[in-house]
Amino acid sequence: MAKAIHSMIRVLEEARSVAFYRTAFGLDVADRLDFDDFTLIYLSNAEAAFEVELTVNKGRTEAYDLGDGYGHLAVSVADLDREHARLTEAGLSPRKIVEFAPRGTLIGRFFFIADPDGYQIEVLERSGRFG
Repeated sequence: MAKAIHSMIRVLEEARSVAFYRTAFGLDVADRLDFDDFTLIYLSNAEAAFEVELTVNKGRTEAYDLGDGYGHLAVSVADLDREHARLTEAGLSPRKIVEFAPRGTLIGRFFFIADPDGYQIEVLERSGRFG
């Protein structure tokens, strides 16, 4: 059986991205592998074994084109309102909270936030399928 272990995204500035993911989601550097042309930074926290892998390609100065194929990463939190307020207070500009209730049945509450490179992250309240 396959086990999901990480998702990789390319970022321009290591320090800026590490600071964002630490402030927004409590992810810290679990490992850092430095090579001639690129650096891999693995971020995680005690909540889950899954990691976010940041790839910094050395010498790159222009923003990555995220194209129209990238969707988003998703994380869950116990108190969505508190996290939204905390991220707003930290100046990270989360979008508004959405209650997704097609046909009148609440499926989930969430908001999106963008990292410094424009990657979208969905922050879901822990309940139902997202518990």
